[in-house]
Amino acid sequence: MNRDRGRIKWTSMMLPEHVKLLRDWAHEDSFEQQKKVDEQHLEELNEITAEAMEFSRLVTITHYAGRRHELLIGRIHYYDGLKGKLHVLDRFEKKYYLSINDIADIHFTEE
Repeated sequence: MNRDRGRIKWTSMMLPEHVKLLRDWAHEDSFEQQKKVDEQHLEELNEITAEAMEFSRLVTITHYAGRRHELLIGRIHYYDGLKGKLHVLDRFEKKYYLSINDIADIHFTEE
């Protein structure tokens, strides 16, 4: 049986700089592109945000942070129009300040 070790057998013939560049390249390959939100979806997000703030409902927010899309579950405390940020409190009362431009999706969550 052929026991191929993959990349391990080639790294001994490579310079450390090349190994580092390959690892960086593999890491960058996992980055995600930020989703574009169209006008109709933006209006729907606005309605959900308004209802969530008014009735203090639990929401799940998909936002772009650190070159990845992340999920945040919490309650929308308020919207700061001057800074363009949404203030969200998660279940552990930790505060998050999300830029409106980074939000990809918002939907209600059952408690």
